[in-house]
Amino acid sequence: MPFCPPSAPFARPVALALALGLTLGAFAATASAKEKEPRRVRIAIGPEIQPSFPGSDSLSVRPFLEGDIARGNEPFEFEAPDESFGIPVVSVGGFEVGPSMAVEGKRKADEVPGFVKVNRSLELGGFVQMFLAPSFRLRADLRQGVTGHEALVGSVSADWIMRDGDRWLVSVGPRVTLGSGKHQRTWFGVSPAQATASGLPVFEANGGVQSVGAAAGLIRQLDARWSLHGYARYDRLVGDAADSPVVRAYGARDQFSGGLALGYTFWWGKR
Repeated sequence: MPFCPPSAPFARPVALALALGLTLGAFAATASAKEKEPRRVRIAIGPEIQPSFPGSDSLSVRPFLEGDIARGNEPFEFEAPDESFGIPVVSVGGFEVGPSMAVEGKRKADEVPGFVKVNRSLELGGFVQMFLAPSFRLRADLRQGVTGHEALVGSVSADWIMRDGDRWLVSVGPRVTLGSGKHQRTWFGVSPAQATASGLPVFEANGGVQSVGAAAGLIRQLDARWSLHGYARYDRLVGDAADSPVVRAYGARDQFSGGLALGYTFWWGKR
């Protein structure tokens, strides 16, 4: 049966539900048949603003969701609020590998006159991350668009983490996004036909670094059940993305995003 990706704003909730379901299933499969160790589950939901599409000068509102699972009273493992959905399937000595999933926004035809519509993109791939210390993590993500741009994208990030267990957590670090030639041409290139239809000059966008920036996240536990989650991120388009006539005429080199959510923690299993 062909797979039909969920459309926004339901894509991220479905992805979160899938991630939580798979993780809970993995915990259940490895738990002792005699005694299941209790788990704490924390789910946060709220609004998020992001560029409508790469290079856009307008923002769109989407759901901001986070999901975490911890064993007993152990602190929740750190996850950056702006990273793709991922589930570690290999975890050894602070080194983790697993599948990842993300959704990228669509570009309507009337947002760049003379260009065809680019559908919403479901991206599937994997991630590798390593905690060099409890307070420092490196992560790399590589995904293939299976709808929309249907191109290869990647990201590299680092996070400095400050926390007091689950009472509060602050993270900050640099971000780099990358795109294949096809990805860059989809969003930033101008073909001869597009140039004729739009009046923009022909522009050949090559693959490479798309943007550099930084992100900061905050989690504050209000009491045993409720928590406040938020993040802010800034990206600056560079290289061919920054030089694109599309960005110069209809977009912006400065890209902003952020979100704010309310979280709820509950126990799963016997306590």
